[in-house]
Amino acid sequence: MFRRILLFILVGMLLGFTASAQVLPVDNVKVWNESTDLAGLKLVIDYELHGESITPDTPAYVFIRYRSSADGPWQLLPNAILGGNGAGLMDSSGAKKAIWWGTQENTIQDASQIECRVRAIPMARIPAGAFTMRSLPGQGRDQSSKNEVKSALPTYYMALHETSIALYVEYMNESGADGVGYNDKMAKESRCGITRNEDGTYTIAPGKEMHPVTYVSWYDSGAFLRWCGLRLPTEAEWEKAYVGGHYLDGDTLKKNKNPMPERHYPWGNEFPGVGGLYRCNYETDQDGFPQLAPIGSFPDFNSPYGLCDMAGNVNEWTLDWYTTQHHAGLDGYRVVRGGSWLDVSEGVDGVTGATILPIKESSIMGFRGAMSAPGAP
Repeated sequence: MFRRILLFILVGMLLGFTASAQVLPVDNVKVWNESTDLAGLKLVIDYELHGESITPDTPAYVFIRYRSSADGPWQLLPNAILGGNGAGLMDSSGAKKAIWWGTQENTIQDASQIECRVRAIPMARIPAGAFTMRSLPGQGRDQSSKNEVKSALPTYYMALHETSIALYVEYMNESGADGVGYNDKMAKESRCGITRNEDGTYTIAPGKEMHPVTYVSWYDSGAFLRWCGLRLPTEAEWEKAYVGGHYLDGDTLKKNKNPMPERHYPWGNEFPGVGGLYRCNYETDQDGFPQLAPIGSFPDFNSPYGLCDMAGNVNEWTLDWYTTQHHAGLDGYRVVRGGSWLDVSEGVDGVTGATILPIKESSIMGFRGAMSAPGAP
């Protein structure tokens, strides 16, 4: 039987974008069956991962999705059931191999039944250790709490970039034609430029692919991240990624001390436009972008861990509820951070935040993914 294998080239390669833009290129995908010593079957997924910037500090998060029939649903292959060196966090480029054990128990006994799609998202490693959390509890509305909270977090990872329109459309096209995750406001070319076609597929206006997706609710962002096996960052995780820990290499090594652990912005304490040098996308048109900017447009002003666009461009959803000692769990708001292209310079700093209902779909709201370190509780 002819082996039906999908050789999937990621969005960035298909559209001619560089590897630094949201996804890293993957090619030479091959899928086949092998027998195991105990007479069972395993599925082997080989591929080539490309990216000069892939290191232990900036690894690629690789996730694999599959379907077992031409009209069947696409499903995520959980990393927990995969062996080899081809799924989860990759700290180098090159040939990779993922092994799916127990395919016989999943009634998949022939590789010709399987189509696989392999995608890779560049991440940043945030080492374990203490940092100074300066955002106020309850977003400053809880006057009974201290104004400064010193915190420590275990190692975790966050996406280098805000989620792009291109990758979000990949998600919608793969998730089916029922319109989940889409609303008509996304069709505006001045915003997302995403068109829903009569057959239920989605296309993007040229030039909008690498802009951050907007008009996504908190629930939409969570659904997308479940699609790829990630989650939203907590507010504390988001803030530490923005300002850095007391030691940028973590409290275990303590060799690289953070020179500005209470910095106002990812790059330091200078206002975004001081000296005529624009460091992020905020309310002024003089930064080069009257509205949204493509992700990674200010690479010289990343966070201490290399995360792009944490100040301005789009507000970013976090996992956390807005709570105070007087209103805990009552109002249903979620905390958002980072400010947007509509905010003044003081509104895109490391302290200011906002609270928004999770059902809200806004032109200034986006998100990025996060994950705990493997083996973390």
